[in-house]
Amino acid sequence: MKTTPSSASRREFLKNSAAVVALGSLGAGRLAAADTAPSELVRDLIRANDAQIPQLLTQQEHRAGHRWLGGLVDGHGLHTAGGTSGFIVALTCAVCSPGGRYHGSAELAEPLRLAARYLLAAQYDDGTVDYYATNFRSPPDMAFILENLCPAYALLRASPVPALAAVAADLGKFIVRGGAGLVTGGIHTPNHRWVVCAALAAANALFPNPKYVARIDQWLAENIDLDPDGQYTEKSTTVYSPVVNRSLIHVAKLLRRPELYEPVRKNLEMTLYYVHPDGEVVTEASRRQDRYQRGSMARYYYSYRTLALLDGNGRFAAMARQIERTARTQLGELLAFLTDPGLARDLPPDAPLPTDYARVFTYSSLARIRRGAASGTILAGNTTLFSFRQGAAALEAVRLASAFFGKGQFMSDELEVRDGRYVLRQELDGPYFQPLTKDQIAGGEHTKMAPNGTLAPNTKALRVRSNVQTLQSVVTITENAGKFELAISVQGTPEVPVAIELAFRTGGKLHGVEPVTGVPGAFLLRTGTGRYVFGEDAIEFGPGRADHSYTQLRGALPKWEGQSVYLTGLTPFQATVRIG
Repeated sequence: MKTTPSSASRREFLKNSAAVVALGSLGAGRLAAADTAPSELVRDLIRANDAQIPQLLTQQEHRAGHRWLGGLVDGHGLHTAGGTSGFIVALTCAVCSPGGRYHGSAELAEPLRLAARYLLAAQYDDGTVDYYATNFRSPPDMAFILENLCPAYALLRASPVPALAAVAADLGKFIVRGGAGLVTGGIHTPNHRWVVCAALAAANALFPNPKYVARIDQWLAENIDLDPDGQYTEKSTTVYSPVVNRSLIHVAKLLRRPELYEPVRKNLEMTLYYVHPDGEVVTEASRRQDRYQRGSMARYYYSYRTLALLDGNGRFAAMARQIERTARTQLGELLAFLTDPGLARDLPPDAPLPTDYARVFTYSSLARIRRGAASGTILAGNTTLFSFRQGAAALEAVRLASAFFGKGQFMSDELEVRDGRYVLRQELDGPYFQPLTKDQIAGGEHTKMAPNGTLAPNTKALRVRSNVQTLQSVVTITENAGKFELAISVQGTPEVPVAIELAFRTGGKLHGVEPVTGVPGAFLLRTGTGRYVFGEDAIEFGPGRADHSYTQLRGALPKWEGQSVYLTGLTPFQATVRIG
């Protein structure tokens, strides 16, 4: 095993790599030794990457003659191009990390060669690959692969180890074929446009082609899908917003389009107000798979660090340092540090991060209120109307439902804000339907039924409505010094069962509540104040009320995954819930 850990060796390595310079838009240099924190971080990233190599090697297909020889096998026994490209990136980082266990080692050359050959075998003639979970002959999935494979190619091509440099030839073929596919291929989702642009910009830095740039310009002509609040269309705070930021930064660097930094700045500024005290990020408003999921700020690290260095922005620098503290083990930026040595430069001094504010994000129908360790989120257009954090203690959702004609799950269309009050409303009606007329029956309308055996919707429109029942629900939220009061009113048809659900994160301990018979993880707060304790942090809630134990209402969403406390009653229903 060959190792060459010296800084001088690394300087020469990068100096000889024109491809790395092109991709990084920075020039030769070593990881800055003057900034102790980043150099420690890079060493941690190198150790973490090295530690996963033995396990990754066991996942590679080694059977001679196998159709997917060299591919990485996933947990379902499938050999995937995406997984194999990640395998190549990990091994490339290992052989190119100064001071690392595998630095300069030819030991990984054969696994890399087999993996590169696998990618060529898995690639279709149109340059695409399959993503077995859902997408087939997929241009966007090729784009995600190329974003990381291009810098890995650049590192390998510049390697002084001939066996490693030779692997780059096959990767280059894969990249060129993939680039051709992206020039003509389509997309599914808004973020795919910018990932495709970033992949083409990376391919163009290695294999200049005017068709790549022309295609980028086609996509950019649609303009970046950023709303005035600073959020992208998908509102995906743990997945696609950071993906878009990274993609736009890459295009801005590689094609010298500085105007593309501006949407990134706006999104990063907005996101400062989406951060909980423990470093997690608000996900409730997402339109994608991360909605209601726990997520750290780790994926934003590259963008915050890059823009902090570019702009001398102290708040972005402070957020980058906070992410290093709160999500260090989740960072996957070793490839970025290896191909862009300037990323390790000293960050500017910290400027204070926002920890005391009340902000409304109109285009996301969301309000964020934070007072130090207390962090509240109010939402319209969402079945979660409120969530709250006290340090690491998490009330993940407050939900309201009624047993009103199977459609009583509360969700407000709008968020009204006035005089320090946040108001959410819902109006429902429940009609009955009169007989069809003789003429309607003669036309055969009486034979039409829905597949579930109820009246078909088109016949309901023909019938006269009668016995119409109504229900009006209003939730008014106020805040004082990090403590919240939710005034809940449900009026209209009397004797309708109502349930308020307070959904707490699994792992904490509840006090002052009693279990609901037959519903695991469900509790009633009958009287007084309840308490949820998570580690050293606690949330108090109440006063209690339990006029009935019907918590799993027909037409309401299933109980939240975790521990749910219910307050119940019948209409006309008035309750005030204090949380803090």
